[in-house]
Amino acid sequence: MTVIDLSAPSLYINRELSMLEFQRRVLEEARDESNPLLERLKFLAIFGSNMDEFFMVRVSGIRKQVEAGVLEISPDGMTPRDELAAIRKLAQELYQDAQQCFQRKLLPKLEKAGIHVLEYQKLSKVQKERADKYFRDVVYPVLTPLALDPGHPFPHISNMSLNLAIVIRDKKGNEKFARLKMPGTLPRLIPVKRSSGSARKDGTIPHHHYFVWLEQVVAANLQDLFPGLEVAAAYPFRVVRDADVEIQELEADDLLETMQQSIRRRKFLSVVQMAMHTTMPDEVRGLLMENLEVTSNDVYVLNHPLGFAHLMELYNNVERHDLKYPPYKPRTPKALRFIEKPGDIFEAIRAGNILLHHPYDSFAPVIDFLNAAARDPDVLAIKQTVYRVGSNAPVVAALLEAVERGKQVAVLVELKARFDEESNIGWARALEQAGVHVVYGLVGLKTHCKTTMVVHKEGEGIRRYLHLATGNYNAVTSRIYEDFGMFTCDEDMGADATDLFNYLTGYSTKQSYRKLLVAPVNLRENIEALIKREIEHARAGQNARLIFKMNSLVDKGMIQLLYEASQAGVKADLLVRGMCCLRPGIKGVSENIRVISVVGRYLEHSRLYYFQNNGEEEIYLGSADLMPRNLNHRVEVVFPVEDKKHIRYLRAKVLEVYFKDNIRARFLNADGSYTRAAPNSDDKPFDVQSHLIGN
Repeated sequence: MTVIDLSAPSLYINRELSMLEFQRRVLEEARDESNPLLERLKFLAIFGSNMDEFFMVRVSGIRKQVEAGVLEISPDGMTPRDELAAIRKLAQELYQDAQQCFQRKLLPKLEKAGIHVLEYQKLSKVQKERADKYFRDVVYPVLTPLALDPGHPFPHISNMSLNLAIVIRDKKGNEKFARLKMPGTLPRLIPVKRSSGSARKDGTIPHHHYFVWLEQVVAANLQDLFPGLEVAAAYPFRVVRDADVEIQELEADDLLETMQQSIRRRKFLSVVQMAMHTTMPDEVRGLLMENLEVTSNDVYVLNHPLGFAHLMELYNNVERHDLKYPPYKPRTPKALRFIEKPGDIFEAIRAGNILLHHPYDSFAPVIDFLNAAARDPDVLAIKQTVYRVGSNAPVVAALLEAVERGKQVAVLVELKARFDEESNIGWARALEQAGVHVVYGLVGLKTHCKTTMVVHKEGEGIRRYLHLATGNYNAVTSRIYEDFGMFTCDEDMGADATDLFNYLTGYSTKQSYRKLLVAPVNLRENIEALIKREIEHARAGQNARLIFKMNSLVDKGMIQLLYEASQAGVKADLLVRGMCCLRPGIKGVSENIRVISVVGRYLEHSRLYYFQNNGEEEIYLGSADLMPRNLNHRVEVVFPVEDKKHIRYLRAKVLEVYFKDNIRARFLNADGSYTRAAPNSDDKPFDVQSHLIGN
């Protein structure tokens, strides 16, 4: 029998290209006519935002590798230079698809539905007068035209900013260049009528809404900015900068101050993408490329509009609920449904572990738990990790109230949570000023676990109440992210949580935990051991199956182990929403593995690990994906689900229904592409997320 080398590059999908394939699936949702129209627009905005982040973080990192002469190849055998070339090819294709989707599919349907996104040149006389008045009254005072000549060096162009490259002529016919940034403080899509987007004064909602692009209104009124000169032409362009800031934590005396400096420095990092309109002539393009220090490989020539993320303005501002998903009222778990006073939640948890599945279950019990802890006179201490809580954070408000009421409150605020650094710095300062013990995490590690511990005095002793979760303590995203949470007062998990917080806040080097799997301490070795146990079951002819649900599967060691499991006969169903570097369905390697990605109304975000274990099923939930960063470079917590009825529920009522989806599911092929599921002629359409809303 031929031994197959499971580390062969041909057995791995490139991580970056897999991420772009995820963006393709997001675009599919924008094209999907079964989605409500404004939801399709929202998917396009999400695509734009995701692509910006991809360039800011991933492309910038690979560019640095190329510039540093790094020749290390990825598990799939590509050099950094190969990756950049492949990314550019696929990204261009996706951008073209997105623009066609917007121009050919969405705009005509929006027009038909009464949402008119208009070109300035096509405005009626009255509409132009309104737009021009808005320019004079609101936009003009905010604008700052910047000239380029020996007395005016090329201006700094900020990240994700939309600009106009303007060619002007003096009276002698000499051409000059100026740059004008579109103010980020103003809407990109300007309402042409006061009632566009929102309700009228009488409370009724108009059917027709009219918008025009800010840059077109500015371009049409440029003469006001350059009196005495002739405006010859104006061309939109947009830049995306490197945002991957490296923190030298060991050299930082004050991590909070260092993070603030890093955020300021981020604004001046190199440009990784310049998107420009197709009409821009070579001369102007060359001038921008030279001054922005980009090559032709960094330039993306696109049609209007540049930057899809702004389309979220329409979704948020247009009150046309008939064009959005129908509202949904989340459930309250039965165990918490009849609580009469705040302290009763502790009694409910004592009666048994309580499982929450968001957004189908309400996030309110988590806030109620913290509020009850803040106000209960028998609560001695609250400890919590904070990764992303958002700008309006009821979780933080509860912590502030707790410290005001004299509780001991300790919070680990992860300052390095990418793109939430400023928000977290603000919360850290507010908590510190109130008297909370705030720590900023461990040097060299991001603290990504979602853990809350409440220490409650009961009789002569104490009891620890925990909330463990797969998602952030963010009340807003909990309505659109799919996640699990669990309340428990299990003594072993409580003792583990105490050790975890000592590890996070002190100098503990504890290497063993009773029930929790903690990265980077013991998570990898425990997951590996659990997979190997399934392999042994399969080899012994016993029942063996793996079902993993996660955001991304990238770790080469874990993929190799999953290949070994498949070779041993273990059936593995992998629900991987985003990146997946494993190739399923390869004979002799992975024919027992299938990979399914569900992309839909809610962001599939939970991480769940199921082991059949010859009938003694085990399930773990947690914050970690199977990626090197989660397993090696982050503090993660994965916790066991021990209640048999919860295991049965997760297995039969959650996981199995994902496999029935024939609407939102996509199957990963061995070549890295995805095939969308479709109901057979005898099947009824089945959307797992819609099913979970109603069941």
